[in-house]
Amino acid sequence: MKLKAFLAHSYKVTDMASVNALGRREELTFKGNANHTRYGWLRLTPAYSVLLVEQLLDAHCQPDDVVLDPFCGTGTTALVCAERGLTCETTDINPFLIWLAAVKTRSYESAWIAQFRKASSRIAECIRISTESAWEPPIHQIEKWWSAANLKALGRAMVAIRDRSEDLPGPTIDLLKIVFCRVMIGSANVSFGHQSMSFAKQTDSARQGLLFSSSEEEELASRWEAATSVIADSANSPMVGTARVILCDARDLTAELKVDHYGCVVTSPPYPNRMSYIRELRPYMYWLGFLEDGRMAGELDWKAIGGTWGCATSNVAKWEPSPGVEIPHPEFAGILHRISQQSPVLAKYVHKYFYDMVGHVRGLLAVVRPGGSIHYIVGNSKFYDVLLPVESLFAVLFEAAGFERIAVRTIRKRTSKKELYEFVVSAHKPRK
Repeated sequence: MKLKAFLAHSYKVTDMASVNALGRREELTFKGNANHTRYGWLRLTPAYSVLLVEQLLDAHCQPDDVVLDPFCGTGTTALVCAERGLTCETTDINPFLIWLAAVKTRSYESAWIAQFRKASSRIAECIRISTESAWEPPIHQIEKWWSAANLKALGRAMVAIRDRSEDLPGPTIDLLKIVFCRVMIGSANVSFGHQSMSFAKQTDSARQGLLFSSSEEEELASRWEAATSVIADSANSPMVGTARVILCDARDLTAELKVDHYGCVVTSPPYPNRMSYIRELRPYMYWLGFLEDGRMAGELDWKAIGGTWGCATSNVAKWEPSPGVEIPHPEFAGILHRISQQSPVLAKYVHKYFYDMVGHVRGLLAVVRPGGSIHYIVGNSKFYDVLLPVESLFAVLFEAAGFERIAVRTIRKRTSKKELYEFVVSAHKPRK
């Protein structure tokens, strides 16, 4: 059966023409999130739309529901719930994202924020004083990321944070680290103009390293002070709900989560588009001590669904599926075959992604309460000339696991390529 006919026959699908008329709808991406609130604390690729989460919760969540986000990312779903007075549990396999979500959804005492402001002011002075001791993380070719002056200034800031870690409360130190991450990425020679982070073109002065070191230090200190003001103001915002952040493998949800517990699931899993979240997050993770070398990065990416960084790529090339795990989509085998004609490794990458999702969806059915609803924001992909219908693959996996009332809603165009869209795939667990 052809894909369009298969979708129309099997699931409720929105009209594509109406979506094309709306265009890219950037308010339904991270660009619609307010930069001056906690949603804008850090610029990370995995972020998705606050507005979209709010719409889904308004339509499908009851006040007494426990909301689940099994792919935590930057904690957007958990933060929306905490602001609205809802209870949310969110999981991820990446310890940095677990840390970030916990920091963003915490309620901060006024004394912590006052201590944060005071300590941050002293750290700004450490940035300006070139004789202070500095530290740098073991990032490969770190000189590509920051000028020599900025690298030393950031190193002084990190030493100052560590020196205060025994005297200040943990929440205060966490806020200092948020400021550090914000300033660190803002001073890096990187560009966010594309889907993934890339190096920006350096100026002649940056290549030479120290020509304007004093002005660079002063600029970094000014950035630090500005970021402190933004973080302190938004940390004052009340959190009236409860957010619990849990380190958990999405392929084995029942290992950490309660069975028949969650009334509403709102999430956005990693897209099967070869983009490595570890690659995007590595500057933060190295500076904060979550990574020590490239091997650690690759091994963590291999554990994540859809990882492709470092040794994860070679592991994918050697991977073979266990017998008995099928992806029951009428076109999946043909899609894999067509991709393999161009790249056998990419075909295995796609196969393993949905193989892992089979385990995830089975666990999801177990933890959602009877009658509960699930809502997955996903994007389709294209490998060479082969379109990967991610939305219908998720619909098939949900149905095969035992979910019902499955619907696929197209919400926006993703890029200038006419075939790429973003979808919400929804379903319900049958009532007993």
